[in-house]
Amino acid sequence: MELALREARAAAARAEVPVGAVVIGPDGAVLARAGNRTEELADPTAHAELLALRAAAAARGEPRLPDCDLVVTLEPCPLCAAAAAMFRVRRVVFGAYDPKGGGVEHGPRIFAAPGCLHRPDVIGGVREREAAALLRDFFQGLRTG
Repeated sequence: MELALREARAAAARAEVPVGAVVIGPDGAVLARAGNRTEELADPTAHAELLALRAAAAARGEPRLPDCDLVVTLEPCPLCAAAAAMFRVRRVVFGAYDPKGGGVEHGPRIFAAPGCLHRPDVIGGVREREAAALLRDFFQGLRTG
């Protein structure tokens, strides 16, 4: 989670919503890491999770990551939760919960949907306060800045 938090801080420094993600391989090695780049790339799908998952799959030369874990600072949105299922990740670990935009524990609960073809293990709330503070401070700065 520390690496994901670093990616989130770097995203904030680029004026991106501070979300960071890391894909960990079966041996514990980092396969890929990324922070949000939606503004920089003018791409509303350039979420940290998607960027990290794509990079990890490319690095392995495989479209699926069944022995890998996705670690992200914020509960994945429905788009990113669906991507995690499509990449067939073993586990999703996230920091802050997202009651408004989340897609795992909130909202459409993608992994619990009848049509979900893969249900990774989920661990939420890892370093939740720190991850939530990054987001809160970022958005507070936008309102006062």
